[in-house]
Amino acid sequence: MKKTRLLTLSVCAALVGTLALTACGSDGSGEEGGEKKLTFMFRGGPDEKKAYEAAIAKFTEDTGVAVEVIVTDADQYATKLQAAVAGNKVPDVFYIEQANLQSYVNSGVLKDITVDLDNLWEFGVDSYRYDGKVQGQGALYGLPKDVGPFSFGYNKTMFEAAGIPLPSVDEPYTLDEFVDVAKKLTLDTDGDGELDQWGTGLNVQWNLQPFVWSNGGDWTNEDKTKVTVDTPEFAEALQWFADLQNVHGVTPSAEQAQTLDTYQRWMAGEIGFFPVGPWDVSTYAKLDFDWDLIPYPAGSTGKSATWVGSLGIGVSNTSKHPADAAKLVTYLSADEAAQKTLVDAGVQIPNLKDMADTWAAEATTKPANRQEFLDIVQDYGRPMPAAVTYGAQWYDDLWTNIQPVLDGKQTAAAYLKEAQPKMQSFLDQSIAQAEQAAAGK
Repeated sequence: MKKTRLLTLSVCAALVGTLALTACGSDGSGEEGGEKKLTFMFRGGPDEKKAYEAAIAKFTEDTGVAVEVIVTDADQYATKLQAAVAGNKVPDVFYIEQANLQSYVNSGVLKDITVDLDNLWEFGVDSYRYDGKVQGQGALYGLPKDVGPFSFGYNKTMFEAAGIPLPSVDEPYTLDEFVDVAKKLTLDTDGDGELDQWGTGLNVQWNLQPFVWSNGGDWTNEDKTKVTVDTPEFAEALQWFADLQNVHGVTPSAEQAQTLDTYQRWMAGEIGFFPVGPWDVSTYAKLDFDWDLIPYPAGSTGKSATWVGSLGIGVSNTSKHPADAAKLVTYLSADEAAQKTLVDAGVQIPNLKDMADTWAAEATTKPANRQEFLDIVQDYGRPMPAAVTYGAQWYDDLWTNIQPVLDGKQTAAAYLKEAQPKMQSFLDQSIAQAEQAAAGK
């Protein structure tokens, strides 16, 4: 997932990298010549940066509160924020991951900013609630920067060229139907004896979840205390995923993926089905082919499933201007003008439910089936398995040795039998750490 902005990058980014946010952060007065100033640290690319600069300029105009922006690349953000926390140089306002909420609250990094906002998506708001034991309830320690429904896209131009009926936007393919269509899309289009077009090309870490869930499997039990990957439902879904390459041949081989990864092949019009998040829309709008959204193919339950992510925006407990910082968070998350700026940039769907309904009904820009994003958020989307646990090591361990399954050298069932006890050990450790952190708060 590629989730993702810069008034002072040349100065502040260097300072963050050396654990010295003093000039840009909230360790001291946050004042320059008597001017009240907040710092806002986030991650993202050019489109998001430009949108946030515009939204923050309007905030400053309306409130008189200046905001200095610290922006990083997505892959650098977590490291630089952790360095800022360790150095007690935390920005006034900053992005927070769902999976880090509990530890940041227990360690006193985040401030309680509980407000009553009933027009925001419940999933987004509840993602940043924590009562000391359960994430999803209690006080509010952040507001959603966005909600990120992980949808499924298809290359409409490729379908039309192959004479294949377009997928339904209402009824998902079964897994068998999906494989049949993917085979029809896997072609040697130039007659040189080598495939140059494929049905799909999915990354196991970001795409296995929909197929496991729709097949009746899950990573844990309901209260997140027991790992449950060693089940027939989970094994069947993982084996099906691996067979897309090893049995059905509808994805690029490992060697072909090394030459050009599947994201690049999708962008080049060589892949039929590929995931689409709201953060992709501004980039995908420039593609040379027509595309749209459909429900994820459904396993034995007959129902689509996928995940919803979220980034939050929180306030530092050490901010010298907590009321203004909370006002900035609320503005970025819930102000109609700010939301329009961000949504028009093509980096997210609206946080405001009424705005989202209007946005989904528009037919002027891609994707045409915007409603699919909203259906995921309010109907069949779920949090990622480790989004509400204390740490993700237990979950990450599943991917560590999964390659032999993907290469067809080990069955999914055999691998999951080995993986479950190791994952359980890590989950037990995280539960114990959570209890200790809560007790010492």
